[in-house]
Amino acid sequence: MDPERSKLIRSFFFPAIFVLLIWLVKALEFILNISFAEYGLSPLQWKGLPGILTMPLIHSGWGHLFANSIPLFLLSALLFHFYREIAWTVLILIYLLSGFWVWFLGEAGSVHIGASGIVYGLAAFLFTSGIIRREIKLMAITLLVTFLYGGLIWGVFPQFFPKERISWEGHLMGLLAGTILAIYFRKQGPQRPSYDWEDDDFDDNDPYGGYHPDDPTIPKPQEPPEIKYYS
Repeated sequence: MDPERSKLIRSFFFPAIFVLLIWLVKALEFILNISFAEYGLSPLQWKGLPGILTMPLIHSGWGHLFANSIPLFLLSALLFHFYREIAWTVLILIYLLSGFWVWFLGEAGSVHIGASGIVYGLAAFLFTSGIIRREIKLMAITLLVTFLYGGLIWGVFPQFFPKERISWEGHLMGLLAGTILAIYFRKQGPQRPSYDWEDDDFDDNDPYGGYHPDDPTIPKPQEPPEIKYYS
């Protein structure tokens, strides 16, 4: 199998497992006619600490689940494809940091459920990382994330959704976690290629272009073969 195709397929593996897991949780709720919402994250309560792990797996309804599934699958697949070396570390830290910050800073008495905090974290990481690294493919991912999910930014402003009970704290904490991790890991993972003209030792005014006839340690560039023309 072509290596690039194999890499692409592997990038889809964990995102597919994760999305399947949250669908299985909702299916179990439906089959048993129960709700796992009580196992969500309750800020500032010791019993709510396990919710850091369970919150992303529980959704209020099928619409909520579907709305998170597509961006969760796509953004995590992009993370594993382009940032394979640090993908697991970034994903786990987004998962834990966003949840812990909601637990510590969220409104007391509230219960938070859903994977939207991870979605916001992934979108923020991919967006910010592409800008920082200035690598053409990663910047293309930044534009793609902006085009597809630029509207996510409004989800951190609860005043725009006064009649909806959205976890704007989860959105905001995921956004902050992804942005901070993009800055922290800026020197790990894929980097923009460097060029000779960016090297401090490269002399733009060197008429020999780096080759000096009097330096025996530098091989002489080969002359192009003579071309004979016949008419």
